[in-house]
Amino acid sequence: QQPGGGFAEAGGAVGPELTAWAALGLQAAGADTGGALQYLQARENALPEITDAELVAVAEGALGRQPAVLLDRIRKAQRPDGRIGPNVNSTVWGILALRQSGAPALRASVRFLLRQQARSGGWAWYLHGQPDSNDTAAAIEALRASGVGGVPIRRGLAYLLRLRNADGGFELTPGRGSDAQSTAWAVQAFVAARKPVPKKAFAYLRGLRRPDGSYRYSKQFVTTPVWVTAQVLPGVLKKPLPLR
Repeated sequence: QQPGGGFAEAGGAVGPELTAWAALGLQAAGADTGGALQYLQARENALPEITDAELVAVAEGALGRQPAVLLDRIRKAQRPDGRIGPNVNSTVWGILALRQSGAPALRASVRFLLRQQARSGGWAWYLHGQPDSNDTAAAIEALRASGVGGVPIRRGLAYLLRLRNADGGFELTPGRGSDAQSTAWAVQAFVAARKPVPKKAFAYLRGLRRPDGSYRYSKQFVTTPVWVTAQVLPGVLKKPLPLR
């Protein structure tokens, strides 16, 4: 964390996106977030993409602030088909932002998200794209936060299980190999669905923890440790989005 309240990777630039992720990870752990909220508030009008606004809104909501300006922007981004912003991912995060602040989900957006579930049971980042574990887990969390259960959730979890590897970790897409973030996202999805977390997932994550407290991206690579650790924390603590 930098003096102004924002977060940066070692030697990198401070930014609201990484700050939002770090704040969510720390909040999940019940840890002090310093001046992160003030940093994010000061940059609400300078977030270029709707997904940036949604992520920051989730973080501010988790930190106890009602981000009215950002929530209004999210509502205004809803399209006639129910989509929020341009993509499936932006719809997921729009729903999560609203629910994090206690606002009702836009029902047309929930219906849109349900229509985007692929035959495999997963969800993709964008329309008609290839599903992946991260977007599938986030979609499950958004749907569960909107009161959806039953078949769509079961199909989504079954898709995630097909991306589980023998080492206990989960991979983003078939053949990529396990990684910390995909595993943490999958854990959050199972917790959100109130289903048992697959065995060995937590052991896999423990195996990636480094002496300085950060997490490796995978057994092969160490990269963006602030971002990776921020996303792993809610998973190892069994706290799906929206944070409660």
